[in-house]
Amino acid sequence: MVLLHVKRGDESQFLLQAPGSTELEELTVQVTRVYNGRLKVQRLCSEMEELAEHGLFLPPNMHGLTDEQIEELKLKDEWGERCVPSGGAVFKKDDIGRRNGQAPNEKMKQVIKKTIEEAKAIISKKQVEASVCVTMEMVKDALDQLRGAVMIVYPMGLPPYDPIQMEFEDKEDLSGTQAGLSVIKESEAQLWWAAKELRRTKKLSDYVGKNEKTKIIVKIQQRGQGAPAREPIISSEEQKQLMLYYHRRQEELKQVRCGQKAARPLPTVRCLMWSYTVSGR
Repeated sequence: MVLLHVKRGDESQFLLQAPGSTELEELTVQVTRVYNGRLKVQRLCSEMEELAEHGLFLPPNMHGLTDEQIEELKLKDEWGERCVPSGGAVFKKDDIGRRNGQAPNEKMKQVIKKTIEEAKAIISKKQVEASVCVTMEMVKDALDQLRGAVMIVYPMGLPPYDPIQMEFEDKEDLSGTQAGLSVIKESEAQLWWAAKELRRTKKLSDYVGKNEKTKIIVKIQQRGQGAPAREPIISSEEQKQLMLYYHRRQEELKQVRCGQKAARPLPTVRCLMWSYTVSGR
């Protein structure tokens, strides 16, 4: 199995294994799905942290309004009254005005928080350092864990307009958002290795050979963005270690020179004094 270290720009994303005989059409789609799946988990975790702190998402027509304005306009949060968290709610106002402030109690809050940590660990970039490959099954497992936590805390479900519910139903609208810029469509994704685009019409082995123990760094890119920057000859960490080594070496050489100067006799001074005395006579 060829080991692929997937990056976006210079930033590590995840490891993935594939046989050298894999069609690059299939591999590109596979890499893109894992890449986008990880982004989905990250978006869900971010919104669920807000859910744990401030409760349900308000109806869009109530966003940013004060209590007085809501009362004056006679607006009502019907879903907020229906979807009460298990064990009752604790009021914690959302200063941004996106959520209704009816947060879960401490016990239910910890259920959400713990699940978020576990989901983040599954798709974490630290998996690269641990040499753990991330698969689509692992991404789906993280999504299922998050969905399960929401069902435990909110047995009546979430409003259909809540970003969390929309993510679970794959109905999220990311147009005009920063998060939307990170997503890559499967049909527009490209993989690059060694400054070469891995053409979808070929196989992986056409580029890396038939050695199944090969490890390569591939970069995922949106079509039309051009070739990504080449990988540096040495990593930033290796560069730091090299600079640290030379700094220590310079300090050692300074100490050696200082020691030699301190131990050296001063015959020149005595010789000059003797010379001066003789000439004076």
